[in-house]
Amino acid sequence: MKFLILFLPLFFIIMPVDLDAIRNAYKEAAHDKTKVTALNKQLSAITKDDDIVLVAYKGAAITLQARYEKNLKEKKRLFIEGVGYIEFAINKSPNAIEPRFIRIGIQENTPKLLKYKSNIKEDKLFLLKQYKTIKHEILKNHIKEYILQSKAFSDEEKAVILTP
Repeated sequence: MKFLILFLPLFFIIMPVDLDAIRNAYKEAAHDKTKVTALNKQLSAITKDDDIVLVAYKGAAITLQARYEKNLKEKKRLFIEGVGYIEFAINKSPNAIEPRFIRIGIQENTPKLLKYKSNIKEDKLFLLKQYKTIKHEILKNHIKEYILQSKAFSDEEKAVILTP
């Protein structure tokens, strides 16, 4: 019994994060404060040594949390921390689609005064160019849904996504 009690906590630490669940949670968290809190909790153990996609999602979750923070100093701190994770992920793996998808979503929805909009064109072109190479259907569908509702993409660019 003591053996089980000692190793039970390790089971929860080692338990892998379900990336599809994170993808869905991120999509839902964009519009729901309680879901932001839950997403942050799911990603709390993620460090910069983990999978780069999870690092980017952790950054996005932190920036979403900053949106709901009332204290201005804490809001700024969280935003900077979140952006740091996203930029780290992209710098470490510049050709990865998902961190770029995450960054454009954050940049498009960030107020101008935060001056975090400089990569929208770059990420938009990257996503349009790489879209057809995405193998994972859930990710491809999330990106498609994002592009079709985004104001950053023109009707012509949206048509690229809709053509088989």
